[in-house]
Amino acid sequence: MRLTGYRRANGSVGVRNHVAVIPLDDLSNTAAEGVASLVTGTLALPHAYGRLQFGEDLDLFFRTMIGTGANPNIAAAVVIGIEPTWTRRLADGIAATGKPVEALSVEGAGDLRTIERAARAAQAMVADASELAREPVEPGELVVSIKCGESDTTLGVAGNPALGRVVDRLVDAGATVIFGETSELTGGEHLIAARCATPEVREAFMRAYAAYVEFIASVGADLLGSQPTEGNIRGGLSTIEEKALGNIQKTGTRPVRSVLAPAERPGGPGLHFMDTSSAAAEMITLAAAAGSVLHFFTTGQGNVIGNPIVPVIKISPNPKTVGTMREHIDIDLTALLAGAIGLDEAADRIMAVFERTVRGRLTAAEILGHREFVLTRLYRSA
Repeated sequence: MRLTGYRRANGSVGVRNHVAVIPLDDLSNTAAEGVASLVTGTLALPHAYGRLQFGEDLDLFFRTMIGTGANPNIAAAVVIGIEPTWTRRLADGIAATGKPVEALSVEGAGDLRTIERAARAAQAMVADASELAREPVEPGELVVSIKCGESDTTLGVAGNPALGRVVDRLVDAGATVIFGETSELTGGEHLIAARCATPEVREAFMRAYAAYVEFIASVGADLLGSQPTEGNIRGGLSTIEEKALGNIQKTGTRPVRSVLAPAERPGGPGLHFMDTSSAAAEMITLAAAAGSVLHFFTTGQGNVIGNPIVPVIKISPNPKTVGTMREHIDIDLTALLAGAIGLDEAADRIMAVFERTVRGRLTAAEILGHREFVLTRLYRSA
């Protein structure tokens, strides 16, 4: 493989070179977006949270936000918050990677002065980032993630098994691969447990899975319509067990090396399970915060998800979806569904687009402006 990327100060490798303007809290979204509108080459990451969170929910918030700014696809970051202490906490966490970071507080200055100061800092960062050059990198230096969405029967028999072959190839090449979607393993959780590398990892996985299922049961909710979704049901998946067995296909066959908390960085190469929601934007945001620089997304009925900092490669074997939503699909695997090619050739096609995307080719979601950045909340604010 001929891959190129951006090698950061801490040794991590990115495939994009963004300068991010990161609001600590919802009150700072306007200032962050103001900077991005003034300075070409910057990317604002507005969100709805960052105020009056506490406990484990606050820890997850900072882990996600720091991880986002620390992602190797980010060259530099400007952090804006309403108050100085938490703003500095976020900026310091990102600065620990060695990348340039500037922190500004709106309180005592107002939006206009803050935007001016932040824009001047961002302008210098963009100028410096524009001089950074790609260099040859190895697959083993990359962290990637996987998810499926708007699943149907075509994914279980074609799209996900093909991606599973790709996952095995990347793991064998020394890469780090993250998968999640805890509730969508229901009925097939024993298959993942059997692949855990050690008894300790197996116990951690089953604890995480059982806790998620127990939480769902504790609220007395009927998940039909959420799991499987209406789109899943239209696509022929009538039960969560059917959905899970197709979903697991994309994880390949290699051992599961660890169980990660949401937004937790893997400790080394191999396949890692992250305890996440099955909601697409949330899962990809958490994987990006854990260091994923590229995401593979298989879709049957047609999901348009993207991410601000991570290219999302959309893969579909469904001929109807490829025909009606072609602008969203990066890899057409309808030939696999029709039996015209086999799984190895389908995996070759995915790998070819993977290589081109790592080298800089824009994905459909990037070109169409899909920048879904959605934080995971554990409970309501104080």
